[in-house]
Amino acid sequence: MPNERLRDALLRNGITPEQVAKATEVDPKTVERWITKARTPYRKHRHEVAAMVRESETYLWPDAIGPERSAEVSGSEIIKVYPHRHAVPRELWNQLLDRATSEVEILVYVGMFLTDDRNILRKLIRKANDGARVRLLFGDPASAAIARRSTEENIGKSTVSAKIRHTLAFFKPVSGVDGIEIRCHGTTLYNSIYRYDDNMIVNPHVYGFQAPHAPALHLRRLSAGDLFETYSESFEAVWDVAGPPKW
Repeated sequence: MPNERLRDALLRNGITPEQVAKATEVDPKTVERWITKARTPYRKHRHEVAAMVRESETYLWPDAIGPERSAEVSGSEIIKVYPHRHAVPRELWNQLLDRATSEVEILVYVGMFLTDDRNILRKLIRKANDGARVRLLFGDPASAAIARRSTEENIGKSTVSAKIRHTLAFFKPVSGVDGIEIRCHGTTLYNSIYRYDDNMIVNPHVYGFQAPHAPALHLRRLSAGDLFETYSESFEAVWDVAGPPKW
């Protein structure tokens, strides 16, 4: 069977098999076999191709890396663990957004702390105008999952919904900008995810605690790692079932 992930990654990035062949110094027919017959390249070639298409090796070739090696590399993707999300320095949030050039992805229920940066809308518009893809996922304030989370956090059944509506009103001005898309979801949120290119802040949720008081992980994507990719796929799963906000 063909390697559809590799084929799609090349198409999305406008890269031809001939360009891959030249970069990896292999015959173009070899690259065609990687795509059409799902042949697995040598390790050095996997790394080069993954870098070209900005995907992980584990995504492009899930069976190529053994579990022990994948676990070892994935551990190296953890840059720092913070005991609470509010302990993540504001300078780091600003730096990650400022340096992002291709992907900004945010999955939250509320994310109201993001509105503390009064320049964030202008930054997102500039990112989109420069070619970045900006995708923002907020909770659906009318969903049962939101009412349940609000109750579990001991702040009243409708408090989280009210916070979401406030945040949506803040971000609404960028909803019509090319390159920026906003959706709402009613899934159970196990982790808030903030991705900026190959960096990610993951905020695992803890029962009975509000998100700022739960831990946070700073991850940096490695080609042969699997941790960053796991959270990235989780974002995609929620994105696929989310819909437009009811402004």
